[in-house]
Amino acid sequence: MTESESASASASGPEPASASVSGSGPASAAPVPPQGAPPAPLLTLSGLKVHFPLRRGVVFDRTVGHVRAVDGVSLSVPAGRTYGLVGESGCGKTTLGRAVLRLTDITAGSVVFDGTDLAKLPEGEMRRARRRLQMVFQDPLGSLNPRQNIESILAEGMAAHGIGAGRKERRERIRAILDRVGLPAGSLSRYPHEFSGGQRQRIGIARALVLEPDLLICDEPVSALDVSIQAQVLNLLEELQDAMGLTYLVIAHDLAVVRHISDVIGVMYLGSLVEEAPGDELYGTPRHPYTKALMSAVPVPDPKAEDRRERILLTGDLPSPADPPAGCRFHTRCPWKQPTRCADERPALRPAGGAGTGHRVACHWAEEIAAGTLRPTGDLAAPVLHRV
Repeated sequence: MTESESASASASGPEPASASVSGSGPASAAPVPPQGAPPAPLLTLSGLKVHFPLRRGVVFDRTVGHVRAVDGVSLSVPAGRTYGLVGESGCGKTTLGRAVLRLTDITAGSVVFDGTDLAKLPEGEMRRARRRLQMVFQDPLGSLNPRQNIESILAEGMAAHGIGAGRKERRERIRAILDRVGLPAGSLSRYPHEFSGGQRQRIGIARALVLEPDLLICDEPVSALDVSIQAQVLNLLEELQDAMGLTYLVIAHDLAVVRHISDVIGVMYLGSLVEEAPGDELYGTPRHPYTKALMSAVPVPDPKAEDRRERILLTGDLPSPADPPAGCRFHTRCPWKQPTRCADERPALRPAGGAGTGHRVACHWAEEIAAGTLRPTGDLAAPVLHRV
C-alpha cells in the first residue's frame, strides 16, 4: 500500500461537508430500528463488479480481455455490526474493499452507503464522503509516511476535512484518540519506525478514528502482526465498536480471526460471494462445498475430535480471474460436481437452512449435500473426501 493511496482514503479537499453522506461522525448514521428488529443496513452492495482490462500491443494498444476481480457481489452490512469477508488470496476481497471507497474504479453495480449510491457521486463529493468511510490497511508501516511524526499523520486528515479550529484543538483531539487506542500522549513527536508492529496498527486505527467515521474497512488488520499481538488489536476493535457505535467490514483470510470478530460472514471465491451466514451458523453448518473445505482445514484443539473429523482436500489450482470457468466458478475443483448444471449454469446466491437464519448459498446441490443424498463423484471422490 503506497502512502498516496492511504492518504486518499483519509484526506479530501477542504470543501464544505456534503449534505448527503458527510456528517459529524457515528451520530449521523442511519436511525436505530425499534427494539428487537435487526439493524438497518449502513452499507449495501448490489451486483458490484470490478473488472481490470488486459491490454496488448505497444503502438496499437487494445483491450484483449478483462480480469474479473469482483464479479457481481451483493451484500449488506448492518449498522453497528461486523461483516467478515473471507477467502483465499486472489479471490477479490481486497479489491471489493477498495471499490467501496472508490480507490478502485467500479465497473458496474451500486455501493449504497447510508442511502447514497457512492458509485454515482462526483469525485468532489466522494472525497468529502470518505470522512465517514475509512480504511485500516494491512501493512501498518507501508501506509504511514516515514517522514511525518504521529501528530502530523493524524492531523493531516483533520486539516483536509476542516476538523478542528486550530492546531491546539486538533492536538487535544489527537491526544484523546491516542489514549483511546492505548498509545501514550508522548507518541505525538515520534515517527512510525520507532513503534512496534502492533503499535503502528493502533496508529493506523487512530488515523481513521480521528475523523469520526461510521464505517471502518479493515483489510487484513492483524495478518502482519505476531500472534501474541493479534488478539490485542482484535479486542481493541471490539471495544471501539461498543464505545463509538462503529460498523466494520473486516477482510481476512484467517478463519479464526473472522470468527472472533464477525457477526455475519461472507465467503468469496474467484470474485463471487458463494456463501453468507451469521458466524455461528456458518461455522456450525457450512453448506457450500468451498466453505466446507475451508472449515475442514482449520485444526481443532482436541486430538480425538481432529482424528474423527471429515477432511476435504481440494485438488487443482485456482482458475484465473481473467478466464473464469463457465457455470459454477467452483465446479473445476468441487468434489460434488455433477454432469448437469454445474458446468453450464451459474448458481444464484439464495436462501438456505430455513427461514430467518440469514443463510445464503450459491450452490445447485446444497440441500442434497447437506442431507447426504449426494456424495462426491468421479475421479475426485476417493482422494478428495476421506477420514483422517
